[in-house]
Amino acid sequence: MKTTAKLDIGANAPKFELPDQTGQIHKLSDYKGKTVVLYFYPKDDTPGCTKQACEFRDTQASFKRKKAVVLGISPDAPKSHQKFVTKFDLNFPLLADEDKSVCNAYGVWKLKKFMGRQYMGVERSTFVIGPDGKLKNILRKVKPEGHAREMLGEI
Repeated sequence: MKTTAKLDIGANAPKFELPDQTGQIHKLSDYKGKTVVLYFYPKDDTPGCTKQACEFRDTQASFKRKKAVVLGISPDAPKSHQKFVTKFDLNFPLLADEDKSVCNAYGVWKLKKFMGRQYMGVERSTFVIGPDGKLKNILRKVKPEGHAREMLGEI
């Protein structure tokens, strides 16, 4: 996939095909007719990412009532995702973007700064994809706490 510098609401969401924590392949086209809440996070089993994932876990019934699917994506491997899912009893797929092609397609693989150090990493972002495959909302630099409930209001 090519890098997309800027995505616009109303545009077709970049397609993807990635394995989850069990190795099952997920494609965007698998979810046609449903709203997809696609959230990108930096790393499994870190404080902010754990808080965010657990909030999505705890609100799954509400997302399902709205016919929405939650998918998390990070560059971690499926094995890392499996440990994270098991440790926190997560009830939605975590997709492994080890080559960062989907992160690049969605424009979330960015230069980051922390404590004077610069490095490449995932900008915590969420994309709401409508049943028609078009981007309904784009949220960048989101805060982990309260994000799942905020997303329920977006769909």
